[in-house]
Amino acid sequence: MGELDGRTALVTGGGRGIGAAIAVRLAREGADVAITYARAANRAEEVVGEIGKAGRRGLAIRADAADPDAVVAAVDRAAGELGRLDVLVNNAGIAPYGPLEDVRPEEVDHTLAVHVRAVFVASQAAAARHLGPGGRIISIGSSLAERVPYPGWTLYAMSKSALLGLTRGLARDLGPRGITANVIQPGSVDTEMNPADSPEAEHERGFAALGRYGRPEEIAAMAAHLAGPGGAYVTGAAIAVDGGFGA
Repeated sequence: MGELDGRTALVTGGGRGIGAAIAVRLAREGADVAITYARAANRAEEVVGEIGKAGRRGLAIRADAADPDAVVAAVDRAAGELGRLDVLVNNAGIAPYGPLEDVRPEEVDHTLAVHVRAVFVASQAAAARHLGPGGRIISIGSSLAERVPYPGWTLYAMSKSALLGLTRGLARDLGPRGITANVIQPGSVDTEMNPADSPEAEHERGFAALGRYGRPEEIAAMAAHLAGPGGAYVTGAAIAVDGGFGA
């Protein structure tokens, strides 16, 4: 018996990295899990296969997080095909990086569409039509939302910091219905987007009190906690899983 037996979840951007780790962890805790992906359908199907190995139903839905209609349709499809929706994990993300003077307006628009608007419309759709008492909204933010110790990340940090206000607003709006909303703030995590063997990795490790990169499974463990019984009285919180980056 897992802590999420009988529950269903949707993890956006669940085809790789942190999202894939969260999807598989939720399945191992007993949840049926849908994921969204924008590209690499084969990678998404591999994650669905891992969900199946855990004895749970999995579903891969192609949906670009920059397309609000596709995001909303994915929420509704996940709930329809899995029979209900109890947990929404807003994980889909990109990593815009570069000198401030080189950032183009269209890059700003795209980043905010993926990191902020997608989270808003997915949460709105889930709350309006699917989540009941005990429902959970978990968003994946970044430690850079609260501390930016090196240049080049202004746009990324701005977009991730918006999740703080969004999460607190959701917590207030949905608390009377017994639905929680929280944001996890990962530090440097070893993924394809930010590999621990990249040229910049040693510099990044120096900002963590633990002196290492995190593993996707460590972020997934916090997401599973918030999705389960242990997270029932946690809402409106920004939870650092950053190896002491913010210490």
